Amino acid sequence: MFGSGQPVALIAGPTASGKSDLAVQLAKVRESRGLRSIVINADSAQVYADLSVLSARPSEEEMACIPHRLFGAWDGATACSAADWAAAAKTEIRQAHASGALPILVGGTGLYIRTLLDGIAPIPPIDPAIRHAVRALPVAECYAALQAEDPDRAASLAPTDASRIGRALEVIRSTGKPLAHWQVRKEGGIAGCVSLAPLILTADREWLYERCDLRFEHMMENGAIEEVKALLARALHPAMPVMRAIGVPEIAAFLHGDVTYEGAVAAGQQATRNYAKRQFTWFRHQLPAQWIRASADHSETLSNFERLFPKLILT
Repeated sequence: MFGSGQPVALIAGPTASGKSDLAVQLAKVRESRGLRSIVINADSAQVYADLSVLSARPSEEEMACIPHRLFGAWDGATACSAADWAAAAKTEIRQAHASGALPILVGGTGLYIRTLLDGIAPIPPIDPAIRHAVRALPVAECYAALQAEDPDRAASLAPTDASRIGRALEVIRSTGKPLAHWQVRKEGGIAGCVSLAPLILTADREWLYERCDLRFEHMMENGAIEEVKALLARALHPAMPVMRAIGVPEIAAFLHGDVTYEGAVAAGQQATRNYAKRQFTWFRHQLPAQWIRASADHSETLSNFERLFPKLILT
């Protein structure tokens, strides 16, 4: 159980917006006042031990000064779902509170954040035979089936969104109820049990896209290729999340000789910009309007915690 009203800070924003740096700065400000903090990862790529470079995970040196949790905590052979992460995050938050430290959640994976705060739909386990049959369908056939069996859900999805289409179809076939039936019954969220201090980073698109491009170039020059080589050597299933992370398919294509180095860089940069654009849209429409927003490219953001965070976070 969570103690009523205990504080939790949240710093969220699109990729390459400097979230982790800001979280560490906040922790250091608190440390200067004799207050402890623990930074907890909320990024779906940074959870994997195999993706240090391509996820821009903080280095061991960067994590040494302030305790960090759930960074590189999952082996790539094991998929980390939003529910898996939320369960682990709850444990870390409880332990932080028990030790007198402030948990600072940091990341850009909206589904992780919403699952932790709002809970998750109590969907019964999917029949393995149904899951296998659904996943064997071409996406066009899967979408046509969903249109017939759950037309409302099909209408809300792009016909090429294979993962969400498959999930919706396997749910209605396995449970007899559409996904929407379960989603309105979410349970286990902590939003009503803690005092949340959220900060959402925003940025000028061109500024952020430039950072995305430069960061991917830096990754390619500093170990990303070797990281993907090691992943490919593990022969993991290509549908595993770690194999679909931004940069992995693009670099794998280069290693297989399908594209040039320059082509892999350009593809990785484009994939990163596309992801940042999706994050912009999600944060704008899915998070409460009253949550504080601050510009990631504004020099005062790092030094203006007194305005950005409530008093309980800094005292």
